Amino acid sequence: MSRFVQFSDRGVISLSGNDRVSFLQGLVSNDVTLAESGRAVWSALLSPQGKYRHDFFILKDGDRLLLDCEGGDRMMDLGQTLRRYVLRADAKLDIERAWSVFAFWDMDPAAIGLSESEAKVPFAGGLAYIDPRLPAMGVRVLAPAVTARAALTALGAEEASRSEWDAHRIPLGVPDGARDMQPDKALLLENGFAELHGVDWKKGCYMGQELTARTKYRGLVKKRLMPVRIDGTAPEEGTQVLADGKDAGTLYSVAGSVGLALLRVDPVKRKAPLMASGARLEPAMPDWLTLAE
Repeated sequence: MSRFVQFSDRGVISLSGNDRVSFLQGLVSNDVTLAESGRAVWSALLSPQGKYRHDFFILKDGDRLLLDCEGGDRMMDLGQTLRRYVLRADAKLDIERAWSVFAFWDMDPAAIGLSESEAKVPFAGGLAYIDPRLPAMGVRVLAPAVTARAALTALGAEEASRSEWDAHRIPLGVPDGARDMQPDKALLLENGFAELHGVDWKKGCYMGQELTARTKYRGLVKKRLMPVRIDGTAPEEGTQVLADGKDAGTLYSVAGSVGLALLRVDPVKRKAPLMASGARLEPAMPDWLTLAE
């Protein structure tokens, strides 16, 4: 049975104007021109020091770009940050309040005309696009909530809870914004951005690029975000993880008996026992994630 979920904590920002692509290109970690060619792009906005601030999907809608991003205060912070860099660029930011964000999975994308060559299509008065991080993450929809829900239901999809979505996402090792990555502290390469297609190494300069490049080429990735199986009562999100009584990382997203934890690579490679509030954690790395030698 295919399932879908509506994200009440996400929203859509639009970026219009003749300089929309060049403006964003100089700020974010991925190649914005790929969105202009019809594909969705997952990217991050970093601090000048190279630390994670925001991540979002970028896609083209006519003569504007859409950002599928975290909502609420996080959206306000992203919008305000981008506005500070507009200066004289012909770029205008707006919030698309009529559009909501959905994801559906366990369904063949071809059912709505999506394919490798057609990674974004009109759908339910908005757009549907293949999640560019992993095929198993399914399809995302930006559209009015009523029409999107009706269209997904008509396809035979069943509405799921957010916890069911997390139970699908977490074993795949995919982070959920600031819930799994601490703003102004997290590093992209610790959180899978290289393997999950969130960084372009050839696009040229962008804000925070130097630290990201140095982390890659000097082999400085000492922690990795990875799925863990929880043996025992699930700890609260944000609980410290210990190995041999010493700090080994932090447990972030939790859904039942699985979680995402940012763990130090050394104890994971040594297969040291990992504990969080009395529960045993067992790394369960997806196929795409490999630890540096």
